[in-house]
Amino acid sequence: MSSIRNGLRSQADNNASRIGPAERIVSCTRARQAVQWGAAILAAATLAGCAQSSLVTDTSQRLTAAEPAAPQPRKMSSVATRARVAAVKRKHTPIVAIKKPAGTLPAAVGVASFYTEGEVTANGEKFDTHELTAAHRTLPFGTRLRVTNVATGQSVTVRINDRGPFIPGRVVDVSYSAAETLGMLEKGVTKVKLDVVH
Repeated sequence: MSSIRNGLRSQADNNASRIGPAERIVSCTRARQAVQWGAAILAAATLAGCAQSSLVTDTSQRLTAAEPAAPQPRKMSSVATRARVAAVKRKHTPIVAIKKPAGTLPAAVGVASFYTEGEVTANGEKFDTHELTAAHRTLPFGTRLRVTNVATGQSVTVRINDRGPFIPGRVVDVSYSAAETLGMLEKGVTKVKLDVVH
């Protein structure tokens, strides 16, 4: 191995002894130029790589800025969801319909008056002031209605056979006999409570 090295060294020395001083200067200059060219090419390649990298980065940033970010769905924990559902369940109270007997309506309060004139009622009967009858705007004919004087507590049950009263604010017009039972003859009008009996 050492003999091969020695042989190569001696051959290099022989070659160097054959080259003159002018040729040595030329070969050194060429070597220097080759190194400079190599360094320049390496520097240019490095700069080109950096420029391309910054261009790619800049373009990707522009694209990212131009595209609106998709909204991320809000995730609720299962505990929060269960709490919200439980709160909703607590607030819910079902409406229970109160069943009333057939033909009954809720009580109404208003002003009653009485009338003594007329020949025929709206249902075709002959008007009689001595019967316990009344006129109402909407209740069906034949409806039994309990009329109670709110001030005195006196009450009477009348049968609807006529339409009226047509004066705003009044809810029922009773016959003379019914008005007498209610104790409203002197005033002519009184506040009453109406309850449908049948």
